[in-house]
Amino acid sequence: MAAMASSEPAPRAELTDYETVRHWFAIAADRLGIRDDVAAVLRTPYREVRVQVPVKLADGRIHVFSGYRVQHNGARGPYKGGIRFHPSVDLDEVRALAELMTWKTAIVGIPYGGAKGGVDVDPSRLSPRELQTVSRSFLNKVEKVLGPTRDIPAPDVGTNAQVMAWLMDEYGKHHGHTPACVTGKPIALEGSYGREAATGRGVVFMFREAAPLVDLIPAETSFAVQGFGNVGSWAARLMQQLGARMVAASDASGAIHHEAGIDAERLAAHVAEGATLAELPGVEPIPPEDLLGVECDVLIPAALGGMINADNADRVRCKLVVEGANSPTTPAADRILGDKGVFVVPDVMANAGGVVVSYFEWVQNLQHFRWDEREVNDRLGRIMRKAFREVHARSHSTGTALREAAFELGIERVLEAAILRGYIE
Repeated sequence: MAAMASSEPAPRAELTDYETVRHWFAIAADRLGIRDDVAAVLRTPYREVRVQVPVKLADGRIHVFSGYRVQHNGARGPYKGGIRFHPSVDLDEVRALAELMTWKTAIVGIPYGGAKGGVDVDPSRLSPRELQTVSRSFLNKVEKVLGPTRDIPAPDVGTNAQVMAWLMDEYGKHHGHTPACVTGKPIALEGSYGREAATGRGVVFMFREAAPLVDLIPAETSFAVQGFGNVGSWAARLMQQLGARMVAASDASGAIHHEAGIDAERLAAHVAEGATLAELPGVEPIPPEDLLGVECDVLIPAALGGMINADNADRVRCKLVVEGANSPTTPAADRILGDKGVFVVPDVMANAGGVVVSYFEWVQNLQHFRWDEREVNDRLGRIMRKAFREVHARSHSTGTALREAAFELGIERVLEAAILRGYIE
């Protein structure tokens, strides 16, 4: 099946992540015939919290970081979204990610709204003790708007299961032992089996659904991963289990290429030991910007937003893009990929595996039981396959690309819930 070009007018310039999400919302709202006043309710965050996070670091000085929690829309259930620790975090970025979570949870049909949080700190420059101090200080400033029936954080870029453990413990000081207050926790603290690999696994479920549409056989597929972190490395390992061959990978340290194939398991173990990608024996280091030009069947962008843009999209040489990161493709790049015949599975559905298994963890915590990993993965597969087929069916019936169809479906579901609750008449 040939890829569909987006139907919207070409954007005049590259957009920020925030503007990108608003761009797709505006197109979908217009196609759905939503009144301007109703659209304003849907796109505007319900609550935005900005807090000061002062922390004394090893240099003996107090460093003041900014922390954010944006609760975008709770019509379909408690707010849900990760907490990001990264120097680039600002209010607009968190707004964009919170809104994206609203549509994402609706698209995959789990009973959550959308939220996001973050602190503008570089965790790689902190000691474990300093990282814990930042985590607990941030939680203390925002805990009044959180809770298992209000807003449930999870890991994101720069945070992990250990950070979630600190957040759970700090929340417990105020409210008693409450494991359902965060998800993505360690297994030893009532985390869910399968959570660590969930986002990458969801990407692979989406690949398996899309592959027949572009005449790909998984066992004969080559792929490249931009961003060999948690999401990218798990996607690579699971793709490899299907028989696919990774020919290129990149992360913050650089990029590598090897046409005969890079062992994803070996590379993940290599990186876990603290080595760089280029130090893996038998691979060819390449400039990171050259990764997008590597010829392959599938590209998995799993780094940060805007990595595929108007300046480099024409270099992409693949049949299929499955977006593991949030907003990795700008609207201008999306149009270029569509014109090139590249089939794109958008972030708003492709990387939803993490929030789906976060939902499973929350459900298990509330009922004080635990599923085994096979059950978690099977349930995840059913939800992801169903979401893909619903979005693809809408795409086929309306003649739009998957991204537009996904936004329309998600917005429709949130609007229905808001009307039923009486928020909108």
